[in-house]
Amino acid sequence: MPDTIKPILCVVTSHPIRGDSGEPTGFALVELTHPLEVFEGAGIPVEIASIRGGHPPIDFFDLSDPVNARFWKDKAFRDALAHSLVLGDLDPSRYSAVFFAGGHGTMWDFTDSAAVQKIIRAIWEAGGIVSAVCHGPAALVNATLSDGSYLVAGKKLAAFTDEEEEEVKYTKVVPYLLATTLKERGALHQPAPNWTEKVVVDGRLVTGQNPASAHGVGKAVLDQLTATA
Repeated sequence: MPDTIKPILCVVTSHPIRGDSGEPTGFALVELTHPLEVFEGAGIPVEIASIRGGHPPIDFFDLSDPVNARFWKDKAFRDALAHSLVLGDLDPSRYSAVFFAGGHGTMWDFTDSAAVQKIIRAIWEAGGIVSAVCHGPAALVNATLSDGSYLVAGKKLAAFTDEEEEEVKYTKVVPYLLATTLKERGALHQPAPNWTEKVVVDGRLVTGQNPASAHGVGKAVLDQLTATA
């Protein structure tokens, strides 16, 4: 069955600094490796892209996580990461799904990226799956369909909550509050208690709240793909 499924495009941030704080950030490694484990375990090809291409900045680099450690020792993964594709150069028709990993960096380069908006619109309108976890739904904030409507309007989703942002003390650092802004776009935000797993599937939109939700998002994307393959 995976032979009939086109690759999944996994997108990470290229933004290295957390606002004006001077603190380094990037993408959360666990939020890429855990879905990748699901996709690769099912034999579905995966490509890694970022906004600027090349080696993206990494945040939450935790090698005590066994999945992180296994991928970090994998030469093919390290090579794919070091040479991440430039998102704007890609042909959306090549992919069955797009997945946006989180990490605070996404809040600065996903939201207003024309390449992000183009890939989401094209994959969604071709019947593909759009997915994201934690701060990855920053990609959805300004994503519109061909009729000008927000993709998230009227749809149930999960994203990093304002309460989680408050707990990590970045509410004054990030350029906007993700959950609040998604709700302003018409999204039906489905929060869970801080740091608990929460995966929401609304048709072909698959989202997760936080790092604990990354594996579940991967599994939900896989379930959707295999159901329609």
